[in-house]
Amino acid sequence: MTQFIFFSGKGGVGKTSMACTHAVRFADEGKRTLIVTTDPASNLADVFEQEIGHHVTPITGVPNLSAMEIDPDTATKEYIDRAMSPLRDAFPAQMVQVMEEQMSGPCTAEVAAFDRFTDFIVRDEAAPEFDIIIFDTAPTGHTIRLLELPAEWSQSINAASAGSGQTCIGPAAAIQDAKHKYKNALAALRNESLSTFTFVLHPEAIAIRETKRAIGELGRLGIHTHRIIINGIIPASEKLNPLFAARSEMQARYLEQIQVELPYPTQRMTLLSGEIQGAARLRQVGKIFFDGEQAPAESEAGGGKNVSVETSSIEEIRARIQPNGQRRAIFFAGKGGVGKTVASCLTAVWLAQQGHKTLLLTTDPAAHLGDVLGQPVGDSPASIAGLQNLWAVKIDPKAAAETYKARILDDARQRGRLESAIKVMEEELDSPCTEEMAAFDRFIDYASQSDWEAVVFDTAPTGHTMRLLELPMDWSQQIDVKVFASVDGGAADDVAKQRFGQVIEMMRDPSQSTFAFVMYPESTPILEAWRAAKELETTGIKPGLVVANFVIPPDQVTPFAQARRRMQEKYLAEIRERFETPVLEIPLLPQEVKGLEMLAELGTLAYGEKAMA
Repeated sequence: MTQFIFFSGKGGVGKTSMACTHAVRFADEGKRTLIVTTDPASNLADVFEQEIGHHVTPITGVPNLSAMEIDPDTATKEYIDRAMSPLRDAFPAQMVQVMEEQMSGPCTAEVAAFDRFTDFIVRDEAAPEFDIIIFDTAPTGHTIRLLELPAEWSQSINAASAGSGQTCIGPAAAIQDAKHKYKNALAALRNESLSTFTFVLHPEAIAIRETKRAIGELGRLGIHTHRIIINGIIPASEKLNPLFAARSEMQARYLEQIQVELPYPTQRMTLLSGEIQGAARLRQVGKIFFDGEQAPAESEAGGGKNVSVETSSIEEIRARIQPNGQRRAIFFAGKGGVGKTVASCLTAVWLAQQGHKTLLLTTDPAAHLGDVLGQPVGDSPASIAGLQNLWAVKIDPKAAAETYKARILDDARQRGRLESAIKVMEEELDSPCTEEMAAFDRFIDYASQSDWEAVVFDTAPTGHTMRLLELPMDWSQQIDVKVFASVDGGAADDVAKQRFGQVIEMMRDPSQSTFAFVMYPESTPILEAWRAAKELETTGIKPGLVVANFVIPPDQVTPFAQARRRMQEKYLAEIRERFETPVLEIPLLPQEVKGLEMLAELGTLAYGEKAMA
């Protein structure tokens, strides 16, 4: 019987590296193995150093191993074709076209990706193609969202079947089979003999908290089979290096905490001096992880010589984040775990200290603003204690959906809509897609407010951020869903499009907004940010700043630290080649960044004491 192994965790903790290491080891043991990613910004191709894409692809040099990257757009097209196929012969073409248009909304992509994902879990076990299927998932908040879908969609399909018969993911009659498939998929995930959830984390406070929260969420879904991999542990040899010795002490405290608070089968993986790419390297990592072999000599990582790295001036960096006689919106984007939240927080703190009325907000389902600021952040903007001019808020999709539904239905009743029409609207709004629509609506609201001199967005990991930013482009197709409470649909379309259009124009104007891509100087986050930047440019938005995070200072004394520094220098040079924009470097610090005092110090280091008049 096929085994399903899920790798999950906070962004940037090494889920993909660990998932790929396991996949290669299982394949080398003769097990027919498939690794599938559900992350919209997949890095499987980068790790295996070959093209993969939206189809099962054999991995070169690893017999028994195949991989697939689920592409949301392709999955959506396949899903709509499958859902509508039985209806094309039964209904007039015009009616079928209307149904397809109703399914072309942004939320369909989410359920389509999940539908493709479940295809690998629920299939004919009489002729299994693989012995082991590994799922390299998106960062935790999005993974939990994915796994919540079966129960939510079953409820939505049931409600639609009893009412209008139509859901935003297709006619209820056409997707009844999907309901059974989702139910069976969830049963497989709950089956301890079939499925294992492996949480990868670094020994750090935020990663521990997110892992505990995710395990709690899975418990509510009836999923209880967990295993832990603690990744990125600093080698004992680094006690001679003050920076790494301090970080190692910090890790030791968290390793004890993990032992007490996460009592699950646990394995540890040391931090390596070089990157993990290619089958040979994955086999080498497997020997360290599974067999306890020593990591190879430190000279592996840096090549030879140090690379000279030019730096951007504070003046040109400041020009990208300061309001210039009008409001400035700054979007921090990038791969999970690159330090977007810290970059957002230190920038917002610095702007507030300069006297600018600043709003800091997050669109990430696994929001960590409160962890970094050292005080709670709620669903409504609230001032940050201890610092004038700074407010913070998180967009909670579930809370936003409730407010959004109430507003739409109240508006419909005030306009005198018939109760039968309101009931149909209520059915549509009870769909899980409403969360995405509501979160986007809240995002647009904050992005268009004129109360603030600066608005700093801490965004979700890249794939999900791109989805959010593409929504205004898609949204006109679904205008009727969001503004159907208006009697005059045409006028409502115009108002909504104008509102979205103004926000998009603001995003495109470099004097009003800056897209700052955050990355650490390694291949995978650079490639992911570069691809996202190219995609963003198709909407007329260009990146205005790059943040290179976790940069090791040049004055290192141990071979391990020197090797990592040389590797970073190579990639710092690549960052400047790929991105024609100022680069802000944030150093790797001896401890985690937390609290206003530390953020203020780091902000001064990044942007200087006082802004020039």
